[in-house]
Amino acid sequence: MIHARADYQRIQDPEKKIPENEPVFLLRAQDQHAAHCVRHWAFLNEHAFGDPELSRLAREHADKMDAWPVKKLPDLN
Repeated sequence: MIHARADYQRIQDPEKKIPENEPVFLLRAQDQHAAHCVRHWAFLNEHAFGDPELSRLAREHADKMDAWPVKKLPDLN
C-alpha cells in the first residue's frame, strides 16, 4: 500500500488485504478536519446506495475522532 506521506510508509497491512501498489490515505483523530471528512465520506456512501452499515460505522468512528483530546491543523510532523 502506498501512503500519501512518506513517513507513513511504515504503516503496513500484515494480512495483505490491500494491494502493495494501492494508494491509501490515513486520517488521524488529532487532525481537526478528520471527523468531518469521515462523516462526509459516510454521506457520499449513502447517496451512492452503499452499505448503510458501513456508513453507520464510519460515523461512529468519526464520533471517536471528535472525542480525541488533541486537535491541530494537519502538518507533516
